[in-house]
Order: sequence, then structure tokens, then C-alpha cells
Amino acid sequence: MTDHARPPDSDLFSLLKELSETPGVSGQEQNIRAAVAAHLAPLVDELRVDTLGNLVALKKGKSPSVGRVMLAAHMDEIGLIITQLDGGFLRFATVGGVDLAALPAQEVTVHARENLPGLIASRPPHVLSREEREKPFTQEQLFIDVGLPAAELAETVAVGDFVSVRRSAERMAKGRATGKALDNRVSIVVLLDALRILQGRVHHWDICAAITVQEEIGLRGATTAAFDLAPDLGIALDVTFAEQPGATPEESLPLGSGPAIGLGPNLHPKLRTLLVDSAERNEIPYTDEVLPGHSGTDAWAMQVSQSGIPTALISVPVRNMHTPAETVALKDIERSARLLAETVCNLPNDRAALALDHEDSGHE
Repeated sequence: MTDHARPPDSDLFSLLKELSETPGVSGQEQNIRAAVAAHLAPLVDELRVDTLGNLVALKKGKSPSVGRVMLAAHMDEIGLIITQLDGGFLRFATVGGVDLAALPAQEVTVHARENLPGLIASRPPHVLSREEREKPFTQEQLFIDVGLPAAELAETVAVGDFVSVRRSAERMAKGRATGKALDNRVSIVVLLDALRILQGRVHHWDICAAITVQEEIGLRGATTAAFDLAPDLGIALDVTFAEQPGATPEESLPLGSGPAIGLGPNLHPKLRTLLVDSAERNEIPYTDEVLPGHSGTDAWAMQVSQSGIPTALISVPVRNMHTPAETVALKDIERSARLLAETVCNLPNDRAALALDHEDSGHE
């Protein structure tokens, strides 16, 4: 197999499993950053960590370079932070959009002086009134138990320590996989696989890859990275909602339908056309994702950085978003990586040919 040949699903899953199981709550991304850096370094010419903690890489295009395209995928995940030691138990607040309904009985890791395995517990149903049993849990009703008595707990855990969900990623039927933090470790796999494909390809644009931090609490990493890199173009990589009971076709996409190409005011129509052309030319299945306002992704921060960056968005459908049971089709990851690599290769060697000025953007 050549360096740029397509990896089997098992290789994609192995990488996804490693990244999914590596902790990296917003604001404490050091472990996931180190894991990604180990895979990213052999694929790029330069690699650094910026002041905020973004992992920033450069893969040089064919000389002379036409311009810079920024590829952004966030590395952080939602999680918890300790707010109070309550005897031998821990109270917490959420970091990012955590679904409280998914927390009871979840295994967690408390990142204290040492990593402590624990679980999220509540009062058992036997001692609750009928009215209490019929209501959803509130944050105040939940606590973390690591098994330590109060005195030892106070010596090991402090207010402000982060907590991540502890769950192994697993294969499912029909080439699907499930795990925690697939939002957005899926897109990091897409980016790494695209860069692997590009090892054997010619591209005229320099690639600035930004593995960003703190997306889940406000797109902070993409905001600073885009300002620092000042690219000519940007492509954000993220996940989107996959179909499941309770989700309408208007708000979700089928698993296995390929990458979703964003369409809306956050995204430049000419770049979208370039993505669509690349998909159709290479027979890559794709779907349209209509985003009438805020995309909720790094694309939002990239678009309005400096004097404005023409931006596109590739998303991978994921079920059960923001729970420890997120689910993805591995072939959607592989197809998204191919689409990204082909699009980068299709960027013209004459920047004027893109005609990205506002007055030329028009309709598709």
C-alpha cells in the first residue's frame, strides 16, 4: 500500500478510537493535543502550539505558493468542572452543552492531582417521591463519587479540577462506530486522513491546519488562529445531526450519506461550488446542509476574522450529539477526507480565477 492509498476501515477506526478515548475538555486540551500532534507531525512541514493552545501546522504547496488555505477542526470536548467538595462527594458544573439527562450512572475521570475513576450518581429512585421520579434530573441532584472518604478526597481533588466522561469507543454493525467526543474527533480524523492522501499529490496552495481549542464554549481557538494565520481561504470541519427518532429530515441527515456541504450566509457560495464540483468529479456522495444563520462551527469565527475570509464547511453526520454515545458511519469519515483532499488539489494556481470578491459571489 502506498503512503497515499486509502486506509482500511480498521485503521480509521483505530485512530478514531484513540482520539475519542483521549480526554480534552474545553480549557484542558493538553492530552488530546499531544495525541493529535504525534499523528500530525509526520504529515506537515512545520508544527507549533500557539498562545491559546491551538495546534497549528503548515504543509507547503508547490512553489511558488498561490495562497494559504486554513483547515480548522476543534479538538476540545464537552465535560464537567468541580465546584464543591460535599463531604465525600463532588458537585460540578457543566463545560459546554452537556445533556444532563445522559449523565446519571456515567463513568468519569476526575483530573485531579491524580486521575481518579468515578461515576455520576444521584439519590436512588426508591427514596424519591412519585413526583420527584417523574421529573428530569437537575444538576443539583447529581454528584460524583470517586470512592474516597471526605478527608482523603480533600487532599486529592480541588475546586476547578476538570472531569471527562470515561467510555471506550466501539465498533457497531454496518461499518459504524460509537463513543464519546466524536464531536469533533471525527473531523480530526478527516483532516489527518486528508493530509495523508495529500502526501502523494500536488497542491498549489499552502495548507494551514489548525486543531483548535475551546470551540465548545465559544469558538475561541478558531477566532485567534484565524486572526494569527490570516489565510486567504478557510474550510471548517465539524459534525452535524444524523437522522434518528425525534429528528426531522429538515434538521438531520442520514448516516452513510457522505459529507454534508454547508450552504448559507456563513459560507461562501464560490467555495461551496468548488466543494460540490470536487465531490461530483470524484464520485463522492454528499448532501446539502442548509444553515440559515449561525453555523455553530469554527466557520463562523473564520468568516469574520480580519477583513473577512471566504469560508466553507464540511460536516460529518453524527447521532446522539453531545452524549457519551455519539455514533458515526466510518465511510462518511473516509469520504469527507477524500473530498477535502481533492478540493485542496483543485484550488487553482491562479488566485484571481476563484473570483471571491463580494460583488462576484452571485448565485450558484
